[in-house]
Amino acid sequence: MSSPIPAVVLGGTGYVAGELLRLLAGHPRLRVRAVMSDSQPGEPLAAAFPHLASAYGDDRFQSQEQVQALLAGEPSCALFSAAPHGVSAQLIDSLLAAAAQAGREPRVVDISADFRYRSAGEYERVYGHAHGAPQRLGQFTCALPEHLAQLDTRHVAHPGCFATAVLLASVPLLRLGLVPPQLFVAGITGSTGSGRKPTAGTHHPLRHSDLYTYSALAHRHTPEIAACARAASGVAAEFAFVPHSGPFARGIHVTVQARLERSLDTAALLGLLREFYAGSRFVRVLDGAPRIKDVTASNNAHLGAVSDGRTVAVMCAIDNLTKGAAGGAVQWMNRMFGLPETDGLTAPAPGWT
Repeated sequence: MSSPIPAVVLGGTGYVAGELLRLLAGHPRLRVRAVMSDSQPGEPLAAAFPHLASAYGDDRFQSQEQVQALLAGEPSCALFSAAPHGVSAQLIDSLLAAAAQAGREPRVVDISADFRYRSAGEYERVYGHAHGAPQRLGQFTCALPEHLAQLDTRHVAHPGCFATAVLLASVPLLRLGLVPPQLFVAGITGSTGSGRKPTAGTHHPLRHSDLYTYSALAHRHTPEIAACARAASGVAAEFAFVPHSGPFARGIHVTVQARLERSLDTAALLGLLREFYAGSRFVRVLDGAPRIKDVTASNNAHLGAVSDGRTVAVMCAIDNLTKGAAGGAVQWMNRMFGLPETDGLTAPAPGWT
């Protein structure tokens, strides 16, 4: 049997880190060696994630210094960053620099927003602060595994959860030339997409049994969606994006609408989508409507589509924490280490969540 590949998780106390740990607990090759938390070093992982206690026993969060020493001693390592944007870049840069001094070259998948743009200027216009490691931007590629056959950089920046769903629905339309480069998107996300710290937008009594928009036509992930769509399709498209907060914890549902360049019925449209994703293990094109409950806690994405001959609507349902973050990151890391892309990710959705 091949030897295990050590894995390190940064930003260890958040929801995405917890989902990473859940997936890695069942991975056949990646083995968690360290989970870093600046706020809780030395505390048990089970204190932050009681549902993972059976997998991680007495394991404890480690400091940056401990992680740095680990990376210096491992000839090969999978480094996942679930640290917040604005923090992740500087942390990754520091750890990679220390590893390089020891002659080590970890592979990185960053799940924050810090390496999703090609230039520091693009990042700074969206987030309003200086980039933490602009010299490393060229070392990262931001894309979905389904849309990039060959990775030309050592590291990956995983697109955001909303971006994942929108790109899965829209890139085939653009790459196949089915629609003009103006798309309209409505998306609904669960409360875990806002992170672990309670806010007015995630506090359950305020969000339960309610539905409302936020950052309509001004969401900060819209430029990221446009940039990734252009890289994946070769088309510079405009996205009019209206996000919504949904009354559930996990999941994203988006609807992408556009005018058709030529008349196309629903059956033909579904056939084109199935052909486009024929080699994508985690994308399933349905005859009916995608439902969040059918993909929750899985790395699967369900697409549906309808056409009236003039207008097309493509729907996508994913789990924001899995396919939209941790699962997509594991999928990329599998590819980066030459493992089967499905390793650790084939568990079906639990249903009835």
